[in-house]
Amino acid sequence: MQSDRIATPFGRRPMTLAFVKAQFESASIKKHKSADKWKIYRDACDARTLLGLRDRALAVLNALLSFYPETNLTEGANLIVFPSNAQLSARANGIAGTTLRENLALLIEAGLIHRNDSPNGKRYARKGRDGTIETAFGFNLAPLLARSEELAIMAQRVADENQRLKVVKEKITIERRDIRKLISAAIEEGASGDWQRVEEQFIAVVSRLRNARAAGDLAALLDELTLLREGVVNMLEVQVLSAKSDANGIEIRQHIQNSNTESISELEPSSRNELGRKPSQAPRRQGEPIKSFPLGMVVRACPQISDYAPGGRISQWRDMMAAAVVVRSMLGVSPSAYQQACEIMGPENAAVVIACILERGGHINSAGGYLRDLTARAERGEFSLGPMLMALMRGAASAQGKSA
Repeated sequence: MQSDRIATPFGRRPMTLAFVKAQFESASIKKHKSADKWKIYRDACDARTLLGLRDRALAVLNALLSFYPETNLTEGANLIVFPSNAQLSARANGIAGTTLRENLALLIEAGLIHRNDSPNGKRYARKGRDGTIETAFGFNLAPLLARSEELAIMAQRVADENQRLKVVKEKITIERRDIRKLISAAIEEGASGDWQRVEEQFIAVVSRLRNARAAGDLAALLDELTLLREGVVNMLEVQVLSAKSDANGIEIRQHIQNSNTESISELEPSSRNELGRKPSQAPRRQGEPIKSFPLGMVVRACPQISDYAPGGRISQWRDMMAAAVVVRSMLGVSPSAYQQACEIMGPENAAVVIACILERGGHINSAGGYLRDLTARAERGEFSLGPMLMALMRGAASAQGKSA
């Protein structure tokens, strides 16, 4: 394997390609370019994670800049500082000599400074008769000037990412608080439902938050919490609506427990005329529109649907609906069943249901019958996408955990 270091004679430090790159960048500084050295330093501090620098290295950089007499770094000026190690150590909070050398090397590797060595490796300046510096050997600050705009952009990227993390963490805090209150209220009020299982799901998601650091991991956990809250709200809403129906003199005839432990109630007719109707003609409660979920969340919960999208990738709802048409035909769902689902649920939500059926294909005997059943429940206001998506995301997370 070819090394990225160029050997140099007389036992001096090997020259890295990063060092050569920094020299090229320094040589291409725009004419008359000038920038505040402390503004550049602050940008470097903000971008330290992208630069791979630690706090000690930044303290050394601060010390180096303090030896440059002007506030601005200017193209054409002598940008070389030549303090001794003892002077540098004193201004860098008294760090040890070995630590000082290690952090100087890190600054060079990061391309923020480079060495301008004398023949004997010492740092010094040679002045002319008028007292101005003619030649200096030490550390060249020109790379900082050359990369000032780049460092500013890197600092902004870090700031934007930190802001995104802050927003996600705030949303997670709100979701956790709301779910905790909902579960506690449901248990205290004696609401029917498997609240022990819901509690365990909530604790499982919260426990994974301790090890989540990346924005992607936190966003995925936020999605799970959102789906869990939607599932809890859906369970409670069904019971509240049933209670209101009781208050109006309508009795509940039977309870049907499905795989998601959602209670589905079928209402008895309340007059003689209604008693004469067929079951299929019984009046149905018009439900609220089904809540939609972000496309990214849907694709994470139902990754297989992407294989049937144009180009094998879903980037917008049009791709999702096009893929759903293909999958609908493949699963044997009749056009009329799918059309009815689109009318009741909305085309986007109907496509999401098809994607969910595809993921659970091995557990569903008749995709068409299952879709018609979900459509009927949606028409009665007894169906929500939240629990279905949440179950799929939990299954995917469990599978990843077992394979890890």
